[in-house]
Amino acid sequence: MKLNGKSGFALVLIVCGALILFDKFAWGLGHLMGLIIPAAMLIFGYIGLKNGKKIIGLALMILGGIILFGKLSGLIGLLIGIGMIAYGISVLRSRAY
Repeated sequence: MKLNGKSGFALVLIVCGALILFDKFAWGLGHLMGLIIPAAMLIFGYIGLKNGKKIIGLALMILGGIILFGKLSGLIGLLIGIGMIAYGISVLRSRAY
């Protein structure tokens, strides 16, 4: 099988469909699908921009980015909190000497 744009897209559809079915049969991949779909939107948006489809590509990238940001907001907040604590400790240490 030669892998071109259509067969690559077909494989992506097959994998996404299989993951949806796995979730329906209680293998619990719903959270994973919630991250894969926005990431796929970002990737397809980039491919669209690269191939000259600026409006569709940009729309997919913006929508996928917003959805992915919402899904990862808890992790992003955790990382910001850890970064603020680490920076605060480094500021206190530099002033102590």
